[in-house]
Amino acid sequence: MSLIVPEFDEAVVVRSADAEVIGRAPTTVRLLADSSATGGALSTQRVTLAAGAAGATPHHHERSAEMFYVLDGAAEFLAGEEVVTAGQGDLVVVPPRMPHAFAAAPGCDTDLLIVITPGVERFEYFRHLQRIALGELSPESLLEVQERYDNHFLSSPVWEKRH
Repeated sequence: MSLIVPEFDEAVVVRSADAEVIGRAPTTVRLLADSSATGGALSTQRVTLAAGAAGATPHHHERSAEMFYVLDGAAEFLAGEEVVTAGQGDLVVVPPRMPHAFAAAPGCDTDLLIVITPGVERFEYFRHLQRIALGELSPESLLEVQERYDNHFLSSPVWEKRH
């Protein structure tokens, strides 16, 4: 068991009005706290998806676990080789190296709080995704930054059958 001792000495308070917002419906990401703000303890964002919208394609993190808390609605999650549906108040945590993905459940909007621990600088990753959505970068450019953001893409026949 490893213990991460965060290196920060003031409370992190992020007001809703101050959170940077990336994207727009059907997928909106609110950047809440990056690893640098929490001394490496965690990075967190809030993701809102319209009914059936994709959140993240199958991937894994080598060094971090990822927690998904369903604030509202319902979402589908790939967790290893299993697809599970989670509703309001449900929690899904995937360990390092486990393939995972998420999307709004069919016919449902969803609002998710996502926490990665230990933290990884993720804000720039979401800004990169925004530049892809705007056509400023190619989708293939993500392959060049997989290691930097500890976000390693993979294929999942189980997920691809459903999405």
